[in-house]
Amino acid sequence: MKIAIIGTGYVGTVTGTCLAELGHEVVCSDVDANRIEKLTRGEVPFYENGLEPLLRTNVEEGRLRFTADNKEAVKDAEIVFLCIGTPPLPNGKPDMKPLEKAIFDISPALNNYTLIVEKSTLPIRTGEWLEQKIREGVQPDVEFEIAAVPQFLREGKAITDFMKPDRIVIGANHQRAIDLLVQIYQPLNAPILITDINSAELIKHASNAFLAMKISFINSIAQICEKTGADINQVAKGIGLDRRISAEYLNAGIGYGGIFFPKDIASLVNIADQYSINLDLLKSVDTINRYQRLRFVEKIEHAIGGATEGKKIGLWGLAYRPHTDDMRDAPSLNIIRSLQNRGVKVKAYDPLAMEATRNILPHLEYCNDVYEAATGVDAIVIMTEWEEFQRINFRRLKEATDCRLIIDGRNIYQPQRMANLGFKYISIGRVTPKVEAAAETEKPQSGKGKPKAAKPLETV
Repeated sequence: MKIAIIGTGYVGTVTGTCLAELGHEVVCSDVDANRIEKLTRGEVPFYENGLEPLLRTNVEEGRLRFTADNKEAVKDAEIVFLCIGTPPLPNGKPDMKPLEKAIFDISPALNNYTLIVEKSTLPIRTGEWLEQKIREGVQPDVEFEIAAVPQFLREGKAITDFMKPDRIVIGANHQRAIDLLVQIYQPLNAPILITDINSAELIKHASNAFLAMKISFINSIAQICEKTGADINQVAKGIGLDRRISAEYLNAGIGYGGIFFPKDIASLVNIADQYSINLDLLKSVDTINRYQRLRFVEKIEHAIGGATEGKKIGLWGLAYRPHTDDMRDAPSLNIIRSLQNRGVKVKAYDPLAMEATRNILPHLEYCNDVYEAATGVDAIVIMTEWEEFQRINFRRLKEATDCRLIIDGRNIYQPQRMANLGFKYISIGRVTPKVEAAAETEKPQSGKGKPKAAKPLETV
């Protein structure tokens, strides 16, 4: 099938590449000519795990190409996916001007029946607006229909999420559009939900808002744990074993970041306000998330003795989640700035996001690895749950630094193990155990000469 992708940002590039991988003939267009030049050379201008080699393969095999001309992209297309970013305005509404400009470009170029599909996250009733805008520019004898197929892509796992989705939502009001989209997505062998367009648009916003709500909820419960001596990991596990709730997104920490959750919550709240619906629940979700960052700064300040001027911390992780270099609304940015305002000097290391962070915080001290970031600091602070940090060689860490204070914003270690290793370990929603007087040295265990341990009771 001949497919056009309008917009080569995160959603558009992933969508176009994966549709080409499924065997379709895909043209991706963007008004950013420099971006198109890079993509044509097989260079993805952002990091997404596994995307660049997949893109290059499909370019080389002729299924995927790029153009800076929107009209040229859609002239022979049977389906056009709109992947235009709609960044939030100060009032929470999405900025529809980039999408309106794209519609103005492509409408006169449509010459046969064309299915126009919303792929970006757009507010409810955008389908009606799109139909009106396209009708203003299209030739009178050209047929077109509108549909919505919301994306559920997680940064760092987008290829897997596209090729092995939990579900596919198709919002369409006409059978011809439904048949075309089912034909495209059926090979993915996932449940397909057919809805009207308005429902499909709302499903995406509601899904992200609900996930964000779970994160803010568990972070609120973590505050109770810290005051009462309960363990948030055990509490979350007990909650998550309930099949009605599930354990996904019940990880206490410094809160969510990135563009998607904040944008979708703001948009959904704005929609509710338009219809005089009280959505204070979601306003609180965002407030709690912002406050969680401030609480973490206060936790760091308290841990390093209160007098912060001239203190130095080593930051492990900058991106808001692993496997991405996306720094949009990353909690680390707020936390770093707050610490610097308190006179704290910050060293930082991230496996992927340092280059992107340099454009935002050029005067930060960037390090080559975790051990360099830990050298000469008063505290090590963990911001991102990278696997690299979870596999730290603590013997080497002790040799690299005299620092024995770790403040973990992602709860990646076991508190008692860290105390046994000689570290004062402060995390979220868990008791900080006392450091053993004679700390263990981490080394391989042979097991010789030791009594055989009793088999523990089975636990969940």
